[in-house]
Amino acid sequence: MGGRRKIKAAGLKIAIIASSFNEFITKRLHAAAREALLEQGADERDISTFWVPGAYEIPSALAAVADTGEYDAAVCLGTVIKGETPHFDHVAREAASGIARVSVDNRLPVGFGVITAATTDQALERAGGKRGNKGREAALAAIDMVHVVAAIKGKKKVRLRQSES
Repeated sequence: MGGRRKIKAAGLKIAIIASSFNEFITKRLHAAAREALLEQGADERDISTFWVPGAYEIPSALAAVADTGEYDAAVCLGTVIKGETPHFDHVAREAASGIARVSVDNRLPVGFGVITAATTDQALERAGGKRGNKGREAALAAIDMVHVVAAIKGKKKVRLRQSES
């Protein structure tokens, strides 16, 4: 987050939606996301994790989370590794566009932590290796966006989901 400002997660209810496919990598993203939220003051009881089969299913679960009206932000985590067929391209594209669509349509701040990589080694580098951890970055982006949206709306409270109705 480049030292721009301190972001706090205290009082925020956050949903983490994580893909079970390539779980050995996504678990690293999940652990880093939770750690980042807790470091920023989130209460353990205010973080809910929902595991879905794969990255393609993340937007559907995100829509269900948004429909509850209970969450201030969400963090979407997954790992899509290129294989020998075009399947990778379709899954990655649909996951990204679906997550963006649900976020915008529901005015729900979302951190995007879905890794798309050509190899397992590249994915591991982005899940705690040389290139950092995209789960941590996604969690910080989600809570940062809660505060950005609140500032734009001129709200002092950060519980945006409850104040919009």
